[in-house]
Amino acid sequence: MRDLRLTLVQPNTHWQTPLTNHRLLEGMIEKSGKESDLIVLPEMFTTGFTMDASSNSEEMNGATHAWLIEMANKYSSHICGSIIIQNKGKFFNRLLWVSPDGEHQSYDKRHLFRMANEQKYYSSGDKKLIIQIDQWRICPLICYDLRFPVWSRNRDDYDLLIYVANWPAPRQSAWRSLLPARAVENLCYSVGVNRVGTDGNKVEYLGDSMVADYFGNIVLDANNKEGVFNTKISLEKLRLYREKFPAWKDADNFTLLNTAN
Repeated sequence: MRDLRLTLVQPNTHWQTPLTNHRLLEGMIEKSGKESDLIVLPEMFTTGFTMDASSNSEEMNGATHAWLIEMANKYSSHICGSIIIQNKGKFFNRLLWVSPDGEHQSYDKRHLFRMANEQKYYSSGDKKLIIQIDQWRICPLICYDLRFPVWSRNRDDYDLLIYVANWPAPRQSAWRSLLPARAVENLCYSVGVNRVGTDGNKVEYLGDSMVADYFGNIVLDANNKEGVFNTKISLEKLRLYREKFPAWKDADNFTLLNTAN
């Protein structure tokens, strides 16, 4: 069971300019010079967190999808992050996951951020996604999903929980509290990738991209610096801890009703 090499990219995203953000992110990753199994980008990494879905959306298999395939191939790495996708007249805050061979999968944000009226412009998803990298099982989610532990409940179906986000500065204490909490309660690693800077709506972001282990310890903390941050996590250590402390066996069973839009 080899360690998983993670790369967290914490940019100062340019407002609603996808090609500029492609160049920014590619330059950041190239400067890192680290080999990685998984590169994680923030939520809406091509535009910032905008409600102008119609002007900033892409079709599936569009320019950003092609760019992700190029990056995954270039760095022989899986890569993920969310963008605005239009499909059959609806808009989705959709995480795209591309593997080194160019295969892709996607996850649509389940919990839409009411305080920004995200639910008025986007449709929510109703299915989780579990990705396999070697023996690692990975569950990627998006930003506001972090506040809803039932949706992220581990039913012994993942080892790593990922949140890609545009999480604003005024609520940064919640971000720093909930990411370790999700790791502890789900006996897994958790990763949160956020942006820095100020967006076109004058909302400030402090970054604090991080990796937390199953004890809730922060094993990587990007603080509020723009940059690329690398670490490794151990599946062997996680499995040994789960055997020693099998709290998951006492979890409550439940059925989650489909109430998505």
